[in-house]
Amino acid sequence: MEKTKHLAVGVTDKSDPYISISQRKVDDRLFWRWGDDNLFPQALALMARRSTTHRRIINDKADYISGKGFVCDGKREPRVGEFIDEANSEGESLRQVINKLAFDKSLFGNAFLEVVTDEKHSFVSIFHQDASQCRLARDSKHVMMHHDWADFKEKEVRVLPLYPAFERQNDGSLRAMVHYKDYEPTFTHYGVPPYIAGFGVSAIAYKTDRWNISRLDNSFQLSGVMMLDSSVDNEQEADRIVKMAERKFAGNPGQVMFVIRDGGEENDNSRFIPIASQNEGDWQALHEQAVSDIVVAHSWFRTLSGLDYNSGFSAERILHEYEVALNTVILGEQAELIEPIKGILSDLFGERGESLQVVNRPPTRSKPIYMKVWEARKADGLDYDPEDERQQMYLSEITKYNIRSID
Repeated sequence: MEKTKHLAVGVTDKSDPYISISQRKVDDRLFWRWGDDNLFPQALALMARRSTTHRRIINDKADYISGKGFVCDGKREPRVGEFIDEANSEGESLRQVINKLAFDKSLFGNAFLEVVTDEKHSFVSIFHQDASQCRLARDSKHVMMHHDWADFKEKEVRVLPLYPAFERQNDGSLRAMVHYKDYEPTFTHYGVPPYIAGFGVSAIAYKTDRWNISRLDNSFQLSGVMMLDSSVDNEQEADRIVKMAERKFAGNPGQVMFVIRDGGEENDNSRFIPIASQNEGDWQALHEQAVSDIVVAHSWFRTLSGLDYNSGFSAERILHEYEVALNTVILGEQAELIEPIKGILSDLFGERGESLQVVNRPPTRSKPIYMKVWEARKADGLDYDPEDERQQMYLSEITKYNIRSID
């Protein structure tokens, strides 16, 4: 009687980039957990590094929200003008700090800003803090920062109060933290990223990409079953035969299932049975649907994500979608990030930052650079004043990438 022994089934990578990174019990007596294992931000960051469309949208949203720079009335608010150029002691401009905050908020649904000053309020510095390293303390009045929450050590933690409270540090400075978070019902301590409903489709897009990579690595060889006739006396001998067959037939381990049968020595019926795949079209459709769903989950737009350029470059459509994005997503996010900073400048500098504005520019040029500001405002249906000196400037003068302030 023929005996069949299944010794090796094609190994598939079942690792899921979106599951909890650690299953250890978390000692959360000092802080509020961010996710069941307190490592939800690390899982989100890993997901963003593996899904191309998902990452592109996060990058683009951060760039659009931080704009092309900031302008203000340097005569009325000179300290704000200086702050635009140099927001902290590391030489970062205000735009650079806002860009990092916008990136974290788009990725995590949370962002953290550190504020530094002294007793006399002689200076104000703001620093972006990596949201994945921040957790809210149990008193909900402090933020705890640690470099590795998977290996938390209380002695290594840094604690700062939430603004407007300040606490003196060892270097004599006063510091506080601002916590930005996207509202989500039933979530109290942390925000939830806007693409929360797109977790599944992001995984699909990543896995379909990985499937294509696997086919390429396997030189597009067919998957199948390798039937081997052989008499084996023990498991070690069976393993040896399987490894030998892998080297000879598999091409890419994981694509072939090996079956060893005790068929006798007279007739060798070893053969490879290919498994033909007839569903390549289904995979492509699945990937395209997943990409579309990712864009929807982000409340974003296809042309702003570079997805429709293969069907022709339409400047008119790009400008139209940019205008919609500007009025539905970008301006709201800008206000949410900048208003707390204006409050800080008002409290510590005495300058309210009323003239502080983001320079928003579409990805394609919609108006000639020789047009004056008041003419552009008139064309857009906005209030305009041809007698205003600032509106007498040409667009070419205020749309430079490294714009800082208007004196």
